[in-house]
Amino acid sequence: MGGVLGIRRRGEHAPTPGALCANCGAPLQGPFCHQCGQLAEDYHRSIWKLVAEAFEGLFHVDSRLWVTLPGLFRHPARLTRAYLDGHRAPQAPPFRLFLVVLVGVFLAGSLGHRQSFKPATISFDENGHTITTRTRTLDQLSLAERENVKAEIQKAHLGFGGDWLKVRMARVLDDPRRFWMVMESWAERFAFLTLPMAILLLSLAFVFQRRFYLFDHAIFSLHSLSAVGLLFTATELLGAVVGSGAAVILWAAPIHLFAHMRGVYQTSVIGTLARMAFLFLGTIIIGTFIMLGLVLVGLSGMES
Repeated sequence: MGGVLGIRRRGEHAPTPGALCANCGAPLQGPFCHQCGQLAEDYHRSIWKLVAEAFEGLFHVDSRLWVTLPGLFRHPARLTRAYLDGHRAPQAPPFRLFLVVLVGVFLAGSLGHRQSFKPATISFDENGHTITTRTRTLDQLSLAERENVKAEIQKAHLGFGGDWLKVRMARVLDDPRRFWMVMESWAERFAFLTLPMAILLLSLAFVFQRRFYLFDHAIFSLHSLSAVGLLFTATELLGAVVGSGAAVILWAAPIHLFAHMRGVYQTSVIGTLARMAFLFLGTIIIGTFIMLGLVLVGLSGMES
């Protein structure tokens, strides 16, 4: 990898001949210990060399990323089909690609949300009751208005768990920003649920197609979710410059899914559209339950 950054030459930090492995004590016969597999290098070096080698390793590991990304949008079906057929060396591993894109989505999303924070809105009439006239965010309400909303909540009949819910809703009114931050932190963890959700829905959509396996659906899902994540990232970043008009980028998502699915699964136009409709409906249903779970986790984080 010294060819990429021009930093480290092979063997520059290799041990002296006849040295022992620092991990298991076996005599070294090469750059790796033949007994435990640990890399036999001396890591006592300057901090700048360590930082440089960290970047070197990063670019070496992910150099395939820059080959994979263009194919993900220009020829998504060919990219997935090639991986399933065993041509995997030129590509970035799908799960690693998914993780990299997920980090990008979180970073871009956090930048956008920091600029326009609106945890929730509520409307009041002139007497302070929750109806329709003036709309503001919860953190803009006066103390008296917050107390009025709390009183309305206490009057409501919420059924099982109502007391627990009322207490935490009152705490949300007192500190809406904390509630949003708890939700945001858990949203990053809940985002991983999109992968098993996609695999499950694809398994149901192709339940009568015995030639496809869970592994096929998993690779398709990783590539498809990565493409959608990149579109969301571009929308957030561009939205910071041009505003809501950047959302037009998201229209590419169903077009990409159509080309991707039809190419990988070799389905007809009608069959592809029907399965896309099923995926859309299933995503709404499962996504609703995930959002409810996220809200409950956010309320649970308002314990004190």
